[in-house]
Amino acid sequence: MAPFGIAHRNQKTFRPKKNGTSSNKVRNSSQSSSASSSHPKFLASSQSEFCEDKQIARIFYHPSLLFQQGARLKRHIDATLGSGNLREAVRLPPGVDLNEWLAVNTDDFFNQVNVLYGTLDEFCTPTSCPVMSAGPNYEYRWADGVQIKRPIEVSAPKYVDYLMDWVEAHLNDEDIFPKKLGAPFPPNFRQVVATILKRLFRIYAHIYHSHFQKIVSLKEEAHLNTCFKHFTLFTSEFHLIEERELAPLRDLIDSILQAY
Repeated sequence: MAPFGIAHRNQKTFRPKKNGTSSNKVRNSSQSSSASSSHPKFLASSQSEFCEDKQIARIFYHPSLLFQQGARLKRHIDATLGSGNLREAVRLPPGVDLNEWLAVNTDDFFNQVNVLYGTLDEFCTPTSCPVMSAGPNYEYRWADGVQIKRPIEVSAPKYVDYLMDWVEAHLNDEDIFPKKLGAPFPPNFRQVVATILKRLFRIYAHIYHSHFQKIVSLKEEAHLNTCFKHFTLFTSEFHLIEERELAPLRDLIDSILQAY
């Protein structure tokens, strides 16, 4: 039995495995190492880690969000994360448009995942991770609905390459993520954000299930854990990821939500 249980789903790009592994897309990882459901190192990490971790993660910024409102919201995120109040950090600030808040945080989460997976670039290879998976019971297949319409099985690094390119293209598309203050967001913006975050979650799931021990050996577990706490609290606050998608890390997510 898998450490996180099994979820039953019909979605083509995400399916529980019957007796093997499956694939979805994540960028870099190392030798396969199962993450336990309790994650003692994760639970031991403190709120005070956030300030340092955010500085590490905030390396890349996309021009689509570098406008006055976006810069102000990014300062708000940094300030609240630095205070250690994680719940406050994810709440919609008074007077801020919800779509603006979703946009700035989506950009931020993309940057965090990009940096995290980058630390595993030489370890997550087509040989070590021939399919994109989250433990022995979950696999992910890639499809973008445009160039690749039918889900295909690819290695974890290939899946991550596809995914990160796909997310970056969305972030740089001004029709979806407008860079001018006051420009309208598309009617389906929340759905676009939900899809992006759902797919970024799959990278976290792959890292925890396949590369957690390598993360520990690299002394990056505090950074990984705090980034995932922030991600989990934000997506929970705005109900952006369906419960069935969270099954590969269900126990870990429950421990975070109970703590905060």
